[in-house]
Amino acid sequence: MSGLIPQDFIDDLVQRADIVEVVGSRVPLTKAGREYKARCPFHAEKTPSFWVSPQKGFYHCFGCGAHGTALSFLMEYERLEFPVAVEELARSIGLEVPRTDSVERVSVEPLYAVLDKAVTLYRQALRDNTSAVEYLKKRGLDGDTAREFGIGYAPPAWDTLLTACGSSEEDRQPLLGAGMVIPRDTGGFYDRFRDRIMFPIRDSRGRTMAFGGRIVATGEPKYLNSPETPLFHKGRELYGLYEARRAERKLERLLVVEGYMDVVMLAAHGIRNAVATLGTATTSEHLRRIFSVVPEVIFCFDGDRAGREAAWRALQVSLPSLHDGRQIRFLLLPDGEDPDSLVRQEGAVAFGARLTQSTPLSEFLLDSLSADVDLRSLDGKARLAALAKPLLSQLPEGVYRELLTTELARRVGLPRERLDGLLGNGAGGSSGAGPTPATPTARPVRPNRQATARSSSRGSLSRQAIALLLHYPSVAHEVPLPENLEGSGQRGVELLRELHALSRSRPDVTPPLLLERFRDRPELPHLAQLLAEEPLVAPDGAAAEFQGCLGRLLSAATQQELATLLQKAGQEALSGPERERLATLQRTVVAGTATTGTGRGS
Repeated sequence: MSGLIPQDFIDDLVQRADIVEVVGSRVPLTKAGREYKARCPFHAEKTPSFWVSPQKGFYHCFGCGAHGTALSFLMEYERLEFPVAVEELARSIGLEVPRTDSVERVSVEPLYAVLDKAVTLYRQALRDNTSAVEYLKKRGLDGDTAREFGIGYAPPAWDTLLTACGSSEEDRQPLLGAGMVIPRDTGGFYDRFRDRIMFPIRDSRGRTMAFGGRIVATGEPKYLNSPETPLFHKGRELYGLYEARRAERKLERLLVVEGYMDVVMLAAHGIRNAVATLGTATTSEHLRRIFSVVPEVIFCFDGDRAGREAAWRALQVSLPSLHDGRQIRFLLLPDGEDPDSLVRQEGAVAFGARLTQSTPLSEFLLDSLSADVDLRSLDGKARLAALAKPLLSQLPEGVYRELLTTELARRVGLPRERLDGLLGNGAGGSSGAGPTPATPTARPVRPNRQATARSSSRGSLSRQAIALLLHYPSVAHEVPLPENLEGSGQRGVELLRELHALSRSRPDVTPPLLLERFRDRPELPHLAQLLAEEPLVAPDGAAAEFQGCLGRLLSAATQQELATLLQKAGQEALSGPERERLATLQRTVVAGTATTGTGRGS
């Protein structure tokens, strides 16, 4: 229901929340200069590496990479869903959560009610249908597991649910809103699910928000999910997560499989930590939910080509979220097998042994890339390094990235320092490359006069400008962005523009508000790491330094545009506007300036 909470209220809530009070009421904090420190609540450690900054409204662990705002902390520490965390944070400071539309708020309650009614109807229908019961028995499903997961059966008639829920328009609107019926072209409705084994999909509170249905007879599609509704977003939800958390109070890892029956049959055999994506590839939102619950995930896929491709997609999505302390592993099953069939054949002990032998992400990544190259040749080794570069750049800075880069250096036979140079690891800079890690000590702000001298060590110009905006959002009101920064060729300019616009959206914007606007976005870990670093300049020098960064970016854009036009002039005749633009750029470069806000010309 987070969509019903006005964004302005969430922004104000984050602005008003006292990060020290929120964290300190749950974790013992010790004053350390302008900040507070503690042993991290998200991983085991003896020496404090968890820091809370009241000035930034932000926490960061330099050990495991945990970071965020007061709202993020509540979600991670209390394991709350976003709307519940908003409610809790608002309550703690004496605020009532408003809703954008009271009618809309009321309207979702009938959706839950009609879905609960459907659960009851389908469970009764299963008990009354001998063929459906026999089907589940043949699949090896016992009655206790079926009851725990609320499994039922949708009869083959076109109007079973319609008839049960009433015939008036008022009765049928909740069915439509919950995705349980489909409008006819000729008027009226019909049941979406017919002659299917029904799997309720539950939210974190155990409320049914959608269904998945597996056809009993022949027909297509074999599996059918509820559509997107106000309650259900399949790219965010995980089937079986509610049941897994109920079964094991302290989960250590989650096993991600592909189907409903995989989850259910593993549970029937005592493996209670399996979840499934709902007919979609793994998303960053899935991973956010997983890592809010456990530090380790095992992706389990069929061993065929489709399974390997799905595993590779999951790996790519996972990289930005792989902070130190988190683990990702892969288990590819024998061809023709899935967790459902395999656990029935060999039992839970043997299947558990497979899990212990699953492949770490680092090994899976390098082995997969190496399969396409000949490491006996110099060309093959160079190819491996080139293939690995964009993937490694997505990893957050930390021990894991360091170790993986070291292993890559070993495989290609290069000294680590030489490989760093080829990969561009020393510069940081782009949004994917990540920042230089800071150290968990008191970090005094250095005077502005040192900023320019240090700038070359703080990554690319776009990275420096982004870091300045994060620490001092008010500079956006003092310094406008030029129009043609994109021509600099530097990554991160689009992100810079977005941050600048957000910073100008309200006069009192703060760093935690900016971070919250990037919740569930792949840029968030990078932005959080930048905010954890020491500011490049003191507050009174921020605007001037930001202006300087933009000027240097614009100069780079000018140089790039000039080089492009000169190259073209050497190959073909330029048009009249192009010749005029070339002359303008040459005068600009000779003069040593780049005029901000000047368009490219046509």
